[in-house]
Amino acid sequence: MKVGLFVPCYIDQFYPQVAVATLQLLEKQGCEVVFPLNQTCCGQPMANSGFANLAKGCDRNFVENFDGVDYIVGPSGSCVLHLKEHLHDGNNEAKATYIRQHVYELVEFLVDVLKVEKLPSSFPHKVGLHISCHGQRGLHLSSMSELVAPPFSKPEKLLSMVKGLQLSKPARMDECCGFGGTFCVFEEAVSVKMGKDRVGEHAANGVEYITGADTSCLMHLEGILKRQGSTVKTIHIAEILNS
Repeated sequence: MKVGLFVPCYIDQFYPQVAVATLQLLEKQGCEVVFPLNQTCCGQPMANSGFANLAKGCDRNFVENFDGVDYIVGPSGSCVLHLKEHLHDGNNEAKATYIRQHVYELVEFLVDVLKVEKLPSSFPHKVGLHISCHGQRGLHLSSMSELVAPPFSKPEKLLSMVKGLQLSKPARMDECCGFGGTFCVFEEAVSVKMGKDRVGEHAANGVEYITGADTSCLMHLEGILKRQGSTVKTIHIAEILNS
């Protein structure tokens, strides 16, 4: 299958190793991966700030760049969910509709489309798993604690295939880290306190790394960890699965 690699702008600028790991991981699974060089922001920051009308250029550019592939995959749940729910192009609405139906976050693509059951990965470390809100409540990557329903976790399923990895769970598995896109700018103090609570639970478990499927949440937690002088590091799940 032909897969278009969607790399969100903040990953491109600050965490290119996540994009590389995603590319290599997809290729190891037999995918033909293409990377459109003219792709830019998906438009989520504008939409989150109440200026969705300003994202029309981003929508149009996205449709043009990812036309002609079977699937579009990106290592960021929030960006992918934005595309699934808000991507439109008045000139090519049929193509936009196809993309909305075929754009996937990396974890859901590996589990739901490729149906990966085995990985040749090794990561001999104690790792804490952070469940991001967009991934859980929007993309349904894992179950929600407030619902009386059978528990499941797609990230946990993939991490269980990694040799030597010891997974640790915080007491409140699905609590927000406080990033929330532009929320961390407009509600700085609340955002930081929520992040400190998350970091505290993971640190109490003695983890070496905190992983997750959304680099934006990990970036927020990484900033808090560095300011605290902590030895705990953050790492995207793609980097672990590709290790």
